[in-house]
Amino acid sequence: MSQYERKESAVRRLLEEAQPAAVPPDLYEEAVRRGGRSLRRRRALRRLLWLVLLAAAVAFTVWACAARPWVEPPSDTTPPLTRW
Repeated sequence: MSQYERKESAVRRLLEEAQPAAVPPDLYEEAVRRGGRSLRRRRALRRLLWLVLLAAAVAFTVWACAARPWVEPPSDTTPPLTRW
């Protein structure tokens, strides 16, 4: 018996078995409650991540304005010019 035939026979056995009992009546309400909680958590996490990203951008902007890393520092290695 090939692997395909084994899978097919397993599926046929599952389909021929008796169907499970009816769905519990409170299953829908429980799923909606858990789904709502999951959505609220996901939304809160997304807002927190955006807030952290915004804070990092503001901190970087403040640092860049204060440190001015694009300006070349003055050279302290050459002696001052006195006389020719």
